[in-house]
This record gives sequence, structure tokens and C-alpha cells, in this order.
Amino acid sequence: MEPFAATLLEWFSHYGRDLPWRGTHDPYLIWLSEVILQQTRIEQGRDYWLRFISRWPTVEQLAAATEEQVLREWQGLGYYSRARHLHQAAREVVGMGGFPQTIEGLRRLKGVGDYTAAAIGSFAFGLPAAVVDGNVYRVLARHFAIDTPINTTEGKHLFAQLAQQLLPEDRAADYNQAIMDFGATQCTPASPQCGQCPLQASCLALASNMVGALPVKERKLTVKERQLIYVYISCQQQTAIRRRGEGDIWQGLWEPVNVSEHPQLAPLLAEAILLRQGVRHVLTHRILLADFYLLHTEQRPALPDEYIWIDQEQMDQYAIPRLIEILLESLPQNHGRTKK
Repeated sequence: MEPFAATLLEWFSHYGRDLPWRGTHDPYLIWLSEVILQQTRIEQGRDYWLRFISRWPTVEQLAAATEEQVLREWQGLGYYSRARHLHQAAREVVGMGGFPQTIEGLRRLKGVGDYTAAAIGSFAFGLPAAVVDGNVYRVLARHFAIDTPINTTEGKHLFAQLAQQLLPEDRAADYNQAIMDFGATQCTPASPQCGQCPLQASCLALASNMVGALPVKERKLTVKERQLIYVYISCQQQTAIRRRGEGDIWQGLWEPVNVSEHPQLAPLLAEAILLRQGVRHVLTHRILLADFYLLHTEQRPALPDEYIWIDQEQMDQYAIPRLIEILLESLPQNHGRTKK
């Protein structure tokens, strides 16, 4: 076994994180945790994972749920394509009679990429597949002083090849968990604990004073701003909402009247009360700035056909983006209410 891998496994035996999805070989529980933890902190993801397995203990039960139910349970996690892919993949798994037990088969499931396939394969089935996530990139880049940008084709290939070479095939699951935990708690992005690092003697970045400069990323895409204007209509205990369409980042989620996409509805603002202005919501490549109005009326205004009217008390039954959740919290009847 490589000294690098042996050191990480020894460290892991003392300092590995105690997470509820560890200690199981159930591919459903492992897959669910990996999908939830994409773009999500463990502290937040743990609660969602526990809720999901409480409501849908098996992949068959998740597959039998509606997309609306899954999106509603996912609400607040963001990146909603993950929830839609999760639901679709659950149905694929049920259709084939169980989870594939090869990396290639796992990779073909909706929403499962190289990392997730390697995680499920090694943790559930003991397959000798190395995971490469942000923590792994950081540990390898620093220890071996690699300045190839990690978000390039060359970088992804280089790090994947190196990670696979270092993997002890007979302990793939333990090693994968060890290097991820090491990056998350020891070799952290900021203020890594180099003075107490068991790899400090062989770390090339530490020796050359490059720890803070690695890993390298190419310049990010320009983040664009988008202005949104919403009106919550209160009409005889009912309100109007619409479901976002296909191909949208919020596909399948609901929102109040969106004046920014239906400018012909701008006259509604003249009689409405401004509740929130310039609410800032940051997505990966976009910053949303939202204004939120409340309109009390006794007659339903004419709206595009895509809007439906629901009882206001039923709003909790519809999956909404986090931004809309924030805006709805400013409604007078919601002040003091606690979120799910």
C-alpha cells in the first residue's frame, strides 16, 4: 500500500466523521446521501436525508412518489434538477429490478456522474473506484504540488488518474471516505491544520509554501444579475400561482404572479403594497434581485392561462424555490411562522 494511502487510513481510524449513512452497504441510502450532499453542507444535508428515508425508506417507495411530493420535500436545498433526477433515477432502478453493481451501470442512471458512481460503487459494493470531489482535488493538489487547473479537461483527467493510482483496491470504501474527510476537516480550503498534519513531511505544497495557492481554478464565468418582480394576490382567501416550465432551473416549482415575465401585468403594481425590495438571492452563475408586492383585491384580475387559483392556506402544499419562500415569509399572516 502507498504510504500516502496508509497514512490517510490511519488518520481516518481516529478522526473520521460519524455520519448516519456510513456503516451501511444499502445502495439506496448511500445514493440518496450523495445526491443530497451535492452542493450542500453536511449539517444541512443530514436533516434532509433523515426526512427522506423516514418518508421513503426504500427506493421503491421513492419511485412511487409524485414529482411534486419529492420537490416539496427537497424545498430549501436548491439545485432542483437534483431532485428531479433523483426521482427519475429511482424509477429507473425499480424498472431494472435494483441498483446496477458496476460503475458503468451506475453511471447510466439519471443524474449520476463519475463521482457519485464511484461513491455508490465503492461504499455499497466494494468496487475499486476512486472518488474525486472538491476535497480530493484539494488534498492531491497540495500534497503533490499540482498546479494544473482542476476545472479543465486536462486537470480532471490528471487528478482522476492519480486518485485511481493511489487507491488501495482492498480498502476502497475506507480510503475514499478517509481522503474526503481529510479534505473536509484537516486540509481545509482556509486555515488548513498543516502543523498537525500527518502528511506534512511529504507535502510538496507545504515545503514550497504553496498551500494557499492550491488547488488552481481557471477564471470563473461572469455572474449576471437578473431583476424579478413578484405580486402576491390576496383575493377572497385565494391567491394565484403558476408552475415553472421545462428547461427552467426551477422546473416544476411554483411561484406567485411574476410581473417581470408578464410585463402586461405591471398595472397591478399601482394598487399593490411593496413588502420587500431588492432581495438578493445568489445562484451559481446568476444573482437574483427580487421586489415583492402584496395586492388585496375583491375581484380576480385577468391573468395568463398558466396561473391557477388556490386557497391561501394550501400554499404549504406546493413546492417553491427558496427565494419565493423568503418572500412569502414577509406576508403579514406569515410573520413569526417557523419554516419546515
